Amino acid sequence: MNNKNILKRKMTLPALAMAGPVSLWMILFVTLPMLYIIYISFMSRGVFGDVVYEFSLESYETLLDATYFKVIVKSIKAALITTGLCLLIGYPFAYYIAKKPKEVASRLIMLIMIPFWTNSLMRLNSWLLLFQTSGPVNKVLLSTGFIDTPMSFVYTDGLVLVGMITTMLPFAVLPMYSSIEKLSNSLLEASADLGASRRTTFFNITLPLTFPGIFSSIILVFIPSLGIYTVTDMLGGGKVLYIGNIIKNQFGAIRNWPLGAALSVLLIVITGLLIFIYTRFANIEDMEVV
Repeated sequence: MNNKNILKRKMTLPALAMAGPVSLWMILFVTLPMLYIIYISFMSRGVFGDVVYEFSLESYETLLDATYFKVIVKSIKAALITTGLCLLIGYPFAYYIAKKPKEVASRLIMLIMIPFWTNSLMRLNSWLLLFQTSGPVNKVLLSTGFIDTPMSFVYTDGLVLVGMITTMLPFAVLPMYSSIEKLSNSLLEASADLGASRRTTFFNITLPLTFPGIFSSIILVFIPSLGIYTVTDMLGGGKVLYIGNIIKNQFGAIRNWPLGAALSVLLIVITGLLIFIYTRFANIEDMEVV
């Protein structure tokens, strides 16, 4: 018994040494702030913007107001559009990279990551310069005769979507590339030998087997797109508002922390729901592999 206890302790101590700091970090900087946000969301706002620690559902009732509800619906719609377009653009690109030799694929992945080495404000400002009234895009459209007068692209929902798609595209490509790269060529060859067309092979073999990567891309794109505010601040110019902008304003200029916390809780619930679906999906995949 003593030897078994000593052996268990020897096996437990290294595990605690590895998991302990990570667990402490998660508790201090993730769990406790999240619980505090949830707690604040049930409090009231004082006259001078302070938090009155009295239980109230006023913040959650405010979310049902037509103004805020429209912004929430608009934000979800924009996040869905961004996610869908990132998948449509990213999947063929990820498939193309995965089919290239290792050296070429690594260089192409490097090209995807290069934009992250530059300042995000610089990248967003470049979109403003490209799409302004006297910018290159309007000049090309005028010279080709597609338009007669310059179009107003700046500070519109369309330009915000362009910025969100270009910002989130790498998060869609990389998980799908990882999933496609692991796909066994023998399955594709077997399908071709049995007389299946490329289209049949893609929809019946390639797409189902790479769906875990697709779902990972959905999570990595949809969740940040729902709460992002830097892109909308820069490219929307204050005229385009999403949930992230309202949360930032509530915690900043307006100083209505309970309402900002309630909106944050809404994002937490959506994130938790997606993660729950993903874990259930992962379990199903594990069962199928077995």
